[in-house]
Amino acid sequence: MVTATDPCADWLAGARIPADRLSPEQHAVLRAACRFRQRCGCDYYSTRLLGHFLLHCGSGLKVATVARLLGISRPTASRQQALSSKQAIRQAHHRMDGRPYGKLLPRYAGPVAHFLLSHPGASRADLIDFIDRTFGVRVSRVALYHFLKKFGLDAARQAASASATPAAEPATPAAPAARPAALPAALPPPTPFVPQGQPVPTPAPPFSAHARSTRAPSCCCPRP
Repeated sequence: MVTATDPCADWLAGARIPADRLSPEQHAVLRAACRFRQRCGCDYYSTRLLGHFLLHCGSGLKVATVARLLGISRPTASRQQALSSKQAIRQAHHRMDGRPYGKLLPRYAGPVAHFLLSHPGASRADLIDFIDRTFGVRVSRVALYHFLKKFGLDAARQAASASATPAAEPATPAAPAARPAALPAALPPPTPFVPQGQPVPTPAPPFSAHARSTRAPSCCCPRP
């Protein structure tokens, strides 16, 4: 006849925790924790929630004891002890302390490049959402930065953003100013008509102030 064993006792024995050293209150807390593990499983998120509860419920269990119960290292349990509930849920969602949920595989580079070229104004958050929708992988900004840098996609993203910016139109060169019409050359003075056989009159010298000063004064006296 097979004797049924106590799952809680086996859990405590696997963590090297003597049951006789636990208080009745600690026994009750650990039995409830064992039932939680049986119902929700031992996945990362369930373990994270249970660990946050055991570290902050005031049961008097040491950090090393909780770490052995959850199967994690003591430094990890110490870091989780200093987090609030909001921070614990955020880290459980993004898994920023450890490896992100899934990995950015090299085969993702093609679709990521196509998304960057077709959405030149997309931000890092938009790219993270695209990866999550397409591949079911939620990554951090740091992991995305290293992925883009490794495959040269960050430079392609900057080039796509630059090409999407409308370039300034070149200034239309101003039309050259119309040249003023050339003035006609001064025509020579007309030649006076002289009948045939008569001498051509010599043109009078130009009038000047000197000629005026040397001209003989006119006499105003009446002739005798």
